Amino acid sequence: MLKFFSILVLFALFAASAFFLAQSPSSPTNATLAVSDALSSTMIDTAFKRVFAPRTFIFPQDHAPHDDYKTEWWYFTGNLRDRTGRRFGYQLTFFRSALAPNTSADTNNSSDSVSKNAWKARQIFMAHFTVTDVQGNQFVSQERFSRVAQNLAGAVLSSTNTLRVWLDNWSAETSYNTNNDAASSVSVFPMRLQASSNGVSINLMLDSTRPVVLQGERGFSQKSEDAGNASYYYSLTRLPTHGTIRLASGEEFVVEGTSWFDREWSTSALSTNQIGWDWFALHFDDGRDFMFYQLRKRDGTIDAASKGVLVTADGAYRVLGKQEVECTPIGEWESPRGSTYPASWRVRIPSDGIEVVLTPLVKNQELDATLRYWEGAVGIAGTQAGKRLSGHGYVEMTGYADKARAYTSIGAARRAE
Repeated sequence: MLKFFSILVLFALFAASAFFLAQSPSSPTNATLAVSDALSSTMIDTAFKRVFAPRTFIFPQDHAPHDDYKTEWWYFTGNLRDRTGRRFGYQLTFFRSALAPNTSADTNNSSDSVSKNAWKARQIFMAHFTVTDVQGNQFVSQERFSRVAQNLAGAVLSSTNTLRVWLDNWSAETSYNTNNDAASSVSVFPMRLQASSNGVSINLMLDSTRPVVLQGERGFSQKSEDAGNASYYYSLTRLPTHGTIRLASGEEFVVEGTSWFDREWSTSALSTNQIGWDWFALHFDDGRDFMFYQLRKRDGTIDAASKGVLVTADGAYRVLGKQEVECTPIGEWESPRGSTYPASWRVRIPSDGIEVVLTPLVKNQELDATLRYWEGAVGIAGTQAGKRLSGHGYVEMTGYADKARAYTSIGAARRAE
């Protein structure tokens, strides 16, 4: 997932304000930002590590925070259904960003007034929570911010390999740990996700039956041709899920289905010629999983750094380059907030004979957050070598609502075909 671009934008606002370092508890901003307005090479903070080459991943330790890098996230999405077949989608994401590196002023003996303040924090968290009710044609979303102080937010991996990530009463936490083998990549599972806002809530249990997928080059995910514009990125692509969803109406549903878990950390930003991206995470009914992200340039073409992965039912996978996947927008959807997105997508993997159409289960799944973007549940219908292929997944589209966008992305993409 490419969320770190948008998160760098959001936290750039707060890093410029001493309020978040020394004053009262944090609260959301009503500002609306454009990726292209805020992300440039000037945002790269040399006090933090950057990503230049592959590394060795160590689990479960890499499920924990990487404070030497400026930004990272724990990202969950899923498609669920109740016993009658009623469908739901959800998103619960936690983002960490460092406002400043640790310094000698952080010691207890420091005379620095900021370091002595009980609200002092050099890390802040943001979280997004959404629920899609397909039958009700409803999409609800909420955004929260908090500093890592007074136990308001944070991420911790305990000595017994239990992981807890939280912001206020939203959390992703190891429910019980039946595998304390430090070499196990999934020892933090099963995990319980809990979030509630304005009468809408989820209480879900996620388990894992497949190994970690290292995205890109053994987990090294280059985002542009510029050295250091990269991340460390891995996924757990198919997590059996069960639990409950409650709607604002008071109705509660016992649900089950499949979730996707993404982890990524980095310090770098978009290159100056990139304006947004489209991200596809799909669960095919035949047991395979597929992820692809395409980075859109300002001229409407797709960056060569775009890539993805195709995972077989037994967990084996292969990386897919830009030339191996075709993602074509179909039609247009006009947001009531004044922006235009693709209405649906056609995805082709010619080498595998796969051609599917991705259709939103609810048209309006746009988050009116600090950075506005569309992310929601989709249905899959198509063929592989003439045989029916179906499933469900999630799609994220960013950059379409940016005020700085000087071209129509959909039209440019069509002209580039």
